[in-house]
Amino acid sequence: MFAVIRTYEDEAPGVVEEIRTRADGLRDVMHGIDGVVAYYLLDLGNGAVTTVGVFDDRSGAEESTRAAGRWLRETGLAELVPNPPTIAQGEVVVDARP
Repeated sequence: MFAVIRTYEDEAPGVVEEIRTRADGLRDVMHGIDGVVAYYLLDLGNGAVTTVGVFDDRSGAEESTRAAGRWLRETGLAELVPNPPTIAQGEVVVDARP
């Protein structure tokens, strides 16, 4: 398994609420990527958002990064998220699911 974590900081006020109103579209985008195991979006407060995606392999994780960027541009949310995310990705070495 492979995971990717993207953190967006110092974003425009209301960005989380806008993402929530369009969450179905984001879910559809992520479900359209082969090998999605899980995908989460966390509201860190103060204009910061983190996404955590878990995939079968690196290619799914990399496609999720491209797809998230396309989705932000296509929905117009890119204007609310002007800063590029910090991206951390790597192989999952411990899986603690029951």
